[in-house]
Amino acid sequence: MDTEAQPTERDRSSAPAPRGTEGRSRFALVSRISQWLPGGRVTLTLLVCLVFLLLLSTFVLQPFQIPSGSMERGLRIGDRIVVNKLAYRFGAQPQRGDVVVFDGTGYFGDADYIKRVVGVGEDRVVCCDKEGRIQVNGRSVDESAFLYPGDGPSGVSFDVVVPAGSLFVLGDHRSASSDSRDHLGSPGGGMIPVEDVIGRADWVVWPTAHWTRLERPDAYARVPGPAGGHG
Repeated sequence: MDTEAQPTERDRSSAPAPRGTEGRSRFALVSRISQWLPGGRVTLTLLVCLVFLLLLSTFVLQPFQIPSGSMERGLRIGDRIVVNKLAYRFGAQPQRGDVVVFDGTGYFGDADYIKRVVGVGEDRVVCCDKEGRIQVNGRSVDESAFLYPGDGPSGVSFDVVVPAGSLFVLGDHRSASSDSRDHLGSPGGGMIPVEDVIGRADWVVWPTAHWTRLERPDAYARVPGPAGGHG
C-alpha cells in the first residue's frame, strides 16, 4: 500500500506563490499603461520625466533667468541660475551676503527679483561711514569684491533698522539697481519679508562660460548681531 501523503486541496491553495509574481504584476501594469498611451513606453517615460521635473521645480530647484544688469558684475543679463528652494526650509534663515530670489509683489513690483541680502531682522544698516562704506550694526563692510567696477556702495544716504522677519536687499550694480533704498517710503519700507523669499541663488549654469557656484562673501562675516553678539 502506498502510504506517501498526497497533497489535499487545502495544501494546494495555501502553497506559497512562486517568487517573482509581484514583480511580474508591476511589469504587467506598466505594459498595460504603455498600451493605453499613444506612443507606448516612450510617452510613458516622457510623462514620468515631466512629473519628476515639475516636482523638482516646485519643491527643490528652480531655474531663473537674470533679467537686468542690477547684479553685475557677478550675474549678467541672460545668465541662467539655479535657485535652491530648500535653502531656507527646516528652520534655516537668509544670511547677510546671500543672493536671494524673492516675490516682490506689493513691495517692489509684481515680479520675481534677485538681490543680495545686506541686513537681516533687527540689523541697523547705515550709509555711509567716513570712507563711503555701508555699516551694519556699527561695522563697516568692504563690498569691493563684488560691487560693479566704478560703483560706490550707495549714492543715497539711509539709516534703517530692519524689522524682525524681514530683509534689507541691494543689487551689486548699485547705480543700476532698484532695491530697498528706492522703496524706503513705500509700503513695507523697502524691506522684504523672509516668507516671500523663493530661495537662494546657488549656481550659474548657463552660458557654460559663466558656470560657477555663488558663494557667500566674507565681507559680512565679522558683522556683529544687533545686540552686540555675532551675526
